[in-house]
Amino acid sequence: MKPLYFLAFIPVVGFLIGVPIVNRIEPYVLGLPFSMFWIVLWVILSSLTIFILYRFDQHDEEVSE
Repeated sequence: MKPLYFLAFIPVVGFLIGVPIVNRIEPYVLGLPFSMFWIVLWVILSSLTIFILYRFDQHDEEVSE
């Protein structure tokens, strides 16, 4: 397993461990309660992480002959 694949565990940690820790309403961030902002932030960061994995994964390159 490539070390780059360990990036995929970062969103899991953000969702599963982070949400119970930051489970509160105050403060409001961008008009959202903090827990909702946390979830939206990790959805965006998860997409970014998957994009990074896609760009740096050498297995996805086509072989040109």
